[in-house]
Amino acid sequence: MALILNPLTKISHSIVAYPGSQKSFMPVNYPIRCRLSTGDTREHLKHTRGSIDVHGNENKVAQRAEMFKSMESWIESTVLPLLKPIEKSWQSHDFLPDSSLEDGEFFERVKELREMARELPDEYLVILVGAMITEEALPSYQMGINNLDAINDVTCCSPNPWARWLRGWSAEENRHGDLLNKYLYLSRRVNMKQIEKTIQYLIGRGVIFNFNDDTHLGVIYTSFQERATSISHGNAARLAMHYGDKNLAQICGIIAADEKRHETAYTKIVEKLFEVDPDYTILAFADMMKKKISMPGRLMYDGYNDNLFANYSAVAQRLGIYTTNDYADVLDFLIKRWNVEKLNELSSNAQEAQDHVCNLTPKIRRLEERA
Repeated sequence: MALILNPLTKISHSIVAYPGSQKSFMPVNYPIRCRLSTGDTREHLKHTRGSIDVHGNENKVAQRAEMFKSMESWIESTVLPLLKPIEKSWQSHDFLPDSSLEDGEFFERVKELREMARELPDEYLVILVGAMITEEALPSYQMGINNLDAINDVTCCSPNPWARWLRGWSAEENRHGDLLNKYLYLSRRVNMKQIEKTIQYLIGRGVIFNFNDDTHLGVIYTSFQERATSISHGNAARLAMHYGDKNLAQICGIIAADEKRHETAYTKIVEKLFEVDPDYTILAFADMMKKKISMPGRLMYDGYNDNLFANYSAVAQRLGIYTTNDYADVLDFLIKRWNVEKLNELSSNAQEAQDHVCNLTPKIRRLEERA
């Protein structure tokens, strides 16, 4: 899971960057004040576990908890196998100069890495650093998802298949930030101390998710996020190859492949939810899309810049790393993947939610054309 663009954010046409040589370049950073309005607070208190769900349905939370409990054997047989055994997984060291080499050979490998990184434009580095900082805040994301009603792992070491999936997925995701961090450190193209401060700010600020503890909302959000991240890393890989950095292209490509596999897991989970609970699942899908799929790293701050997201969005859109059309494409893919248009025997509220979701893609594309 990495940084993706909220497509409805107003795009700025200016890029803020520190002046000076390329090696001291520090991409922009962005804070957002972490507070809830009075209305948000009332809404949060309204949707507490065990009494009322996010759609106002009383006494349904316990029923859905039983449903998720009944899915444990399916998670065990269908989703957990999508995790790769650790001994067969790639690690950061596979794509970077081997630290066990003798000094001369090691420094030669570092020199080669820096030679390839020299031609990367500053704007591209903005994207790379933004993605890396977001990945490094993984502890916040795992903690947030750990509170979902299907997982609720208060021990953080539960043998529950849902909890084991979350820990295994987080462990695989953790390598993404490690790899990008080490690459940027060796490249000498960015101000690493400032980046490290930004990571600390982000982890300290936490994360704002719009799904409270509702697993339906959580897995729909993550299905969208994982596919979007796979697209953005894939585009970053193609651009790295264009700029002549074959090593970085391989790095971004292997991360994109991980995200694609994780997308497969989450879309399978939502597909199963549509099978066993279509009414609530389509209500949750519509609710999540009304809230918009915003970035998990949107609380980033470096102590200076109040406009990181606007700056980042402009760069991502301009370079084609992740655009409004990509956002619409992801939504269109998920609608088809889950056969949303073909759902039948729904309640009246669920039918309204179905209509909303199915008519949303063209609206997003029209907004993009106007922008």
